[in-house]
Amino acid sequence: MMSVKKIGVAGAGTMGSGIAQTAASAGLDTVIRDVDQKFLDRSRQAIEHSLRKLLDKQDPQNAPTRFQAAMARIYFSTSWKDLADVDFVIEAVNENFDVKREVFSQLEQITRPDVILASNTSSISITRLAASSGRRDRFIGMHFMNPVPLMKLVEIVRGLQTSEETLNTTGTLAERLGKTPVEVNDFPGFVSNRLLIPMLNEAMFALFEGVGSAESIDAIMELGMNHPMGPLRLADLIGLDVCLDILNVLYEGFRDPKYRPCPLLVKMVAAGYLGKKSGRGFYQYDASFAKSPRS
Repeated sequence: MMSVKKIGVAGAGTMGSGIAQTAASAGLDTVIRDVDQKFLDRSRQAIEHSLRKLLDKQDPQNAPTRFQAAMARIYFSTSWKDLADVDFVIEAVNENFDVKREVFSQLEQITRPDVILASNTSSISITRLAASSGRRDRFIGMHFMNPVPLMKLVEIVRGLQTSEETLNTTGTLAERLGKTPVEVNDFPGFVSNRLLIPMLNEAMFALFEGVGSAESIDAIMELGMNHPMGPLRLADLIGLDVCLDILNVLYEGFRDPKYRPCPLLVKMVAAGYLGKKSGRGFYQYDASFAKSPRS
């Protein structure tokens, strides 16, 4: 089984930043790469804020030392070349097949042949992505949950040609990151989003059809079903553009009308109302939460 000492993260959005923070906190040297320095600057700020908050809660006495040690392990870069010596790469860019395919094309050229390529995709076929990568046996899905530093689950998705060694190495890495790996098979949406996203979509239909207000729909699920967060507020947290992308993958993958995106969701995404990250979704958010719409 391959030893992983240094990892690369392709994409400095919400998920990529969370993965980089988690890896550095676990003692791994980490390179996080994105196309523009402004995205990396925003990522650094987000990681610093999240890490300080988490360490102050977990270990206030040693928080400053642990914070400095973790941040020193993260290297922020706009160059693919800085991923040349990593042992494992996790892609965390937008939920779009063509964008991901281009990323893996670059990674194929720059990384060592033995390096495992993992995708944090939440719905796109791992087998299809692997076919575009050139190393089908060393390709796997590693779907983290948001927020990455807090959520224990990592959905491990095995493509048709993923090797046992790749599966075992990825599971061991997930455990080193403090996560619980759960293996699933390669179907649209896997297990997590095949169950979650249609529920969120149905809540949107309930709002769209006037069954209840956003507040009442969320309250019923929180108080009646014991959900920690209502479906519409959760959709805002995930990002309405991400929800729409996943629904489109489910609809195209199964050709089943039950996955048809709610027209209200389509309209809101077209208007740029993407949820918490844009300052407005099903709820209004403080301006300090608004940022560039990158998942």
